[in-house]
Amino acid sequence: MRWHLAVALAAALLTASCARVPATVTFHAEDNPATLSGWGLFTVSGGRITPHPGMVTYELQTPLFSDYAQKWRTVWMPKGVHATYRPDGAFDFPVGTIVTKTFYYTTPAGAGKPQTSGEVLKMTPASYQSGVDGLDLAHVRLIETRLLVRRAGGWVALPYVWNADGTDATLERTGADVPLTFVDGASRTRFDYSVPNQNQCAGCHAQDYRTRAIEPIGLKARHLNRAFPGEGGEINQLRRLVAMGYLTGVPDKDVPRNADWQDKGAGPVAQARAYLDINCSHCHNAVGAARTSGLWLDAKTQDPRLLGMCKPPVAAGRGTGDRPFDVVPGHPETSILPYRLASIDPGVMMPELGRDLEHKEGVDLIVRYITGLKGACTEDDGPAEAGAR
Repeated sequence: MRWHLAVALAAALLTASCARVPATVTFHAEDNPATLSGWGLFTVSGGRITPHPGMVTYELQTPLFSDYAQKWRTVWMPKGVHATYRPDGAFDFPVGTIVTKTFYYTTPAGAGKPQTSGEVLKMTPASYQSGVDGLDLAHVRLIETRLLVRRAGGWVALPYVWNADGTDATLERTGADVPLTFVDGASRTRFDYSVPNQNQCAGCHAQDYRTRAIEPIGLKARHLNRAFPGEGGEINQLRRLVAMGYLTGVPDKDVPRNADWQDKGAGPVAQARAYLDINCSHCHNAVGAARTSGLWLDAKTQDPRLLGMCKPPVAAGRGTGDRPFDVVPGHPETSILPYRLASIDPGVMMPELGRDLEHKEGVDLIVRYITGLKGACTEDDGPAEAGAR
């Protein structure tokens, strides 16, 4: 008798637990579900993870580097509300908005279950998935999904780490380290992928020291102004959001647009400025956490000195690598900027968070950029001339 009661009780608890998993996107105004499934954002079934209706997949013109992880980005808003366009900063999103960013890697063929594979591959065009129709999980190692949730009191950042089965993710406020082996051709590099804790999320997303309010980094006009597949076909993402009623106020012309950092046709200056903008400017701007460094790397800054040309560091030490200036035109080998971007020493590297590996292609771009700058630095650290060849 007791056994039957125990079975019935277990079945009831299981049914109740399943009932708590919403079939559609559910905005939580106050509580933070312990699992990602509690938000009703995705369905994991049949070897795929798919977004629920209303979630719009988007991509950045130039993405931030995170240890070569691939990223699937979505934004969702409740019916009847919309975001308002801003030319420079993040759009003004309404209460109820949920932004997701899922970090994942491609795993080798024949590696067994992708979720338990310790080896992850450097992404190639053949392994790229847009995420518009979800992800085929046959060779995908899901790592984490970060949420930005717009509540009445402002944005809240929540990191969810995927389980070993790839069926759900658990809220990890204190972050996590995931040991992986990065495979790039014949080379293999062991590293710990670091999921940030909740406070570290604010380290990048609180872009204005005066308010210290968290806000999205990528959901800005200059990062979204590009064509991408989705509803309506492969069209401009801003126009898609307008057509769906998700965004208002987009002007017909003069919308900012960053270069694609890999587009050699744009030239190394435009490529490098786009790369530095997305990777560094959330801190290195006039009101950011690194404002006192005097190195401002946002897209609007044009003053050569603020861009590091012949500018000595605010503080000396091993972070400079005994180099005299942030940027020495024509001489990347004596410039601090590429030295810190290339380093994986926690006391030297920039950015300080979000990576354990060197982004070799990114560093190569900055080297080409600095090599193409003309001018000379004098001992009194005044730029004689700085510009692009």
